[in-house]
Amino acid sequence: MGTAKAPDPTDREIREDTWEEVHASAEFVELRRRLRRFVFPMTVLFLVWYLVYVLLADYAHGFMATRLVGNLNVGLLLGLLQFVSTFVITSRYVRYADRKLDPLATRIRETVEGGDR
Repeated sequence: MGTAKAPDPTDREIREDTWEEVHASAEFVELRRRLRRFVFPMTVLFLVWYLVYVLLADYAHGFMATRLVGNLNVGLLLGLLQFVSTFVITSRYVRYADRKLDPLATRIRETVEGGDR
């Protein structure tokens, strides 16, 4: 069995320097901007939608108890739509990340791993 190589302190400094350079780079700033552009509005939208559901459940009992079909009422439908909206947001994020985030993140990673500075 081979012996483990002792870590070279200069390797750690290079990685930290590289990270600082990447963090300050225009590509990384753009990556963070693109991520925020999707995440913040979608989070606000979902939280508002959830808050409306909770407020309706608490203050609009008659409306939420309105039967739609058989035993399905408005409250149950809106509750199920909470799950549907979660899956829709997730699928939209995956598509957005595939198109807008992943290519840029891959370029940044290749730059760091390739040692191009």
